[in-house]
Amino acid sequence: MTDAPPPGDPWQSATVMEIIPRTPRIKSFILKLSKPFEYLAGQHVDLRLTAPDGYRAMRSYSIGSAPSNNGTIELSIENLKDGEVSSFFHDVVVVGDEIELRGPLGGYFNWTGREGGPILLLGGGSGVVPLMSMIRHRHATGSKVPFLLLLSARHWDDILYRDELLELHKAMTGFTLVFAITREPPKREGDYGRRVDAAMVAEVLKRLPEPPMLAYACGANAFVNSAADGAVAAGIAASRIRTERYGV
Repeated sequence: MTDAPPPGDPWQSATVMEIIPRTPRIKSFILKLSKPFEYLAGQHVDLRLTAPDGYRAMRSYSIGSAPSNNGTIELSIENLKDGEVSSFFHDVVVVGDEIELRGPLGGYFNWTGREGGPILLLGGGSGVVPLMSMIRHRHATGSKVPFLLLLSARHWDDILYRDELLELHKAMTGFTLVFAITREPPKREGDYGRRVDAAMVAEVLKRLPEPPMLAYACGANAFVNSAADGAVAAGIAASRIRTERYGV
């Protein structure tokens, strides 16, 4: 995420209302904003930590919740090795703490429902967070735009939002869900037991009623490169592929 905030973009305080364990390495933090803002599915915020000696660390995190006017947002944070911000959230932050943030940020990796469809979503690990915001937004608005999510994770228990995604798959007409589990055999018919590649992308596209209007790929650099290359090889124009890359 490299979007620069607009000049003078204000920082605000947000209160941690709830902490939800999601996977062995990922927790969701429900934050109550002191200055509620409107945001689009796919946008993100900057978080800033300030030490007593004045040292500051800042990271960007996608918003996983669907756009709403209730003044809260959900951030899902993976505990990364040597990640000073992520480890602080996992080891130190408790309900009631106040966190500095600014946003919303990002005007490219968004889905409003007006873009047409079908929509292809390609997520790797915690890269599913902004895609989840889009899926939740589709559900909340009753959109009938066909969605297909191809989500890669190492293990079944590493799938972020797994149970909610399975429930949405049952509840939403036109939502196709495919898991690619890279370090164990797949548990569902139609899922994969290998890394996402061009052949896989081409195969899952056949499950959409027509070629996608847009494709969104989010995750680590290697995943996004492979997923985007696979989408291009499957015939999706590069101009219709939007990418967001997560760094350590």
